[in-house]
Amino acid sequence: MTIYHPGEVEVQRRAGLESAASSSGQAIKDTIPLIAAEFLAAQPMVVIGGTDRHGQVWSSLLTGPAGFMRAADEHTLAVEALPGPHDPLAELLSDQAHVGMIAIEPATRRRMRMNGTASPEGGGLRVNLDQVLANCPKYLQKRKLTVPATGAGPTGETSASRQPALTAAQQLRITTADTFFVATADERGNADASHRGGNPGFVEVLSPTKLRWPEYVGNAMFMTLGNLLVNPKAGLLIPDWDSGSFLHLTGTASTDWNPEHAAQVPGAQRLVEFDITEVVEVSGASPLRWSAPEYSRFNPAL
Repeated sequence: MTIYHPGEVEVQRRAGLESAASSSGQAIKDTIPLIAAEFLAAQPMVVIGGTDRHGQVWSSLLTGPAGFMRAADEHTLAVEALPGPHDPLAELLSDQAHVGMIAIEPATRRRMRMNGTASPEGGGLRVNLDQVLANCPKYLQKRKLTVPATGAGPTGETSASRQPALTAAQQLRITTADTFFVATADERGNADASHRGGNPGFVEVLSPTKLRWPEYVGNAMFMTLGNLLVNPKAGLLIPDWDSGSFLHLTGTASTDWNPEHAAQVPGAQRLVEFDITEVVEVSGASPLRWSAPEYSRFNPAL
């Protein structure tokens, strides 16, 4: 893969940040540095995204005790976990698939982003990586792990629901969230997973099937918005840090480039609107539990 595909290049041009993107692009590698390998081996979770056989993009999260994720070699990531049966990515990850991944450590706000091709191996995955990069920690809330994972994969799943729109309780959960993850893919299916954060309320629920959030100043790579320009499909994951339940949303997203609209939202460079086509909520999907957040000092006030 080249560093940037045409969609990313076009978004960088529209934003007037081609030079910054070129500089940031030098951080994208196809190998796992030693310091990154050590970081990954210490993490109890990794976000993963991809496109299912119906063409819908989903985002989810795999968990396990420290060491469940490790660098098998400088080009390969081994993950000893698979999604639970109710997870919308379960079928996709039972075969070879393009995936985007991001490992975050909330306690230190460190994160590592990885894109490649996953294949099932034993009770987990083997991911051949073609993009590896460390991201800026802006807008990542600080949390401490209070209940660690004791085994690979989800535990304690109690229920799962599917519907075409958000319930009132799910709408409230989104409007009080400070973090979500978004998966996208280019026109060839190469997937990417990214993080979005802000003070509670930064995601607006415009209706039971439409959300909107601000795009703040970032690393100028525009990997998410570049994908959306060529392929509007997207998948969101809103984790419940207290209960371990996951709210998965899939649909289509578009970028609003009108500067007058962005000016109405503090800190916004542009806005993204997301139209929901399906909602999947899985309770008890993660064994991890986290402390109350310490909000990032970079979060714009609402």
